[in-house]
Amino acid sequence: MIKNPLLSIALTLFLGQFLLAQEICDTSFLFPIRQSAYQTASGPLILIDEAHNNAHTMHGRFFAFGKLLKQDGYRVLPLITPILKPELLQSCGILVIANALDVSNLGNWVLPTPSPFSKEEIQIIKDWVKNGGSLLLIADHMPFAGAASKLGKAFGFEFINGFAFFVEESWPPMVFAADSGMLPPSPITAGIKEYEQVKRVATFTGSAIYVPDLATPVLSFLDGLTLQPDTAWIFYNWTPWENLGRYHQGAIRSFGKGKVAVFGEADMFTALIVNDTIAVGFNSPYANQNAQFTLNLIHWLDGVTEYQGDIRNNPGSHRSKDLK
Repeated sequence: MIKNPLLSIALTLFLGQFLLAQEICDTSFLFPIRQSAYQTASGPLILIDEAHNNAHTMHGRFFAFGKLLKQDGYRVLPLITPILKPELLQSCGILVIANALDVSNLGNWVLPTPSPFSKEEIQIIKDWVKNGGSLLLIADHMPFAGAASKLGKAFGFEFINGFAFFVEESWPPMVFAADSGMLPPSPITAGIKEYEQVKRVATFTGSAIYVPDLATPVLSFLDGLTLQPDTAWIFYNWTPWENLGRYHQGAIRSFGKGKVAVFGEADMFTALIVNDTIAVGFNSPYANQNAQFTLNLIHWLDGVTEYQGDIRNNPGSHRSKDLK
């Protein structure tokens, strides 16, 4: 149990504000890609799952994510049909599943949090990856982490169905830095070009993940705690918790002929504005390397090693808006 009741009260008050926040997509965000991986709309097809009550969709909270990938030359489409036939993934290069939720938890973020994916769907996705597909699976804080649990376990990952926090910080984002050991070296931090190296990534609450030995950690907790309430955003002194020292918030692995990337936070991959003032994601001043991190991740999943797109002149660097 949490020994400091003030921590519980502070977290409850703060997170309650985010629960009630008005959140809109930052459609103005544009990342200055120096050279796109492909010519416009000539890259592999990326499907964003929208068939499982997803909180992050292509024209919703993942607008900036889709926009970034299109800038890079990928074809991006929503997947609005449950994956009940292997043929649905036949032309897909990368499948993105972010914050899926069972219908029983819509507007009802309490335990239990069953899987929105049937056994048949999980097996189809698993076989597809094993045969060469690439999956990006993202599950935020409870109830999304619980909803993704069975799909994650199919690839050896275990989502902790709670809320992950750095204890010393009173609000997001959590910054994972290379010099702290929390952003360990990986193909995602290295990128393909020297200018793509990433040294800092920010995430915005989310969940913790137990990572299998065959996986490569990408975002690693050294300290902090994961609170595991029975109702989302409601914390008490007796709310179960664990230290985050052995958990991660992102990892990658090969799986058969394919690849899997699993992350415990979704807003790090997009750009949002909360309550008209707070930048969350790519546009946050804490997260100015998140967009490059996202491109590096997609390139790893895609297996691209040489870029085919145009080199942009004088790319400069993105400066997040001051949204005070």
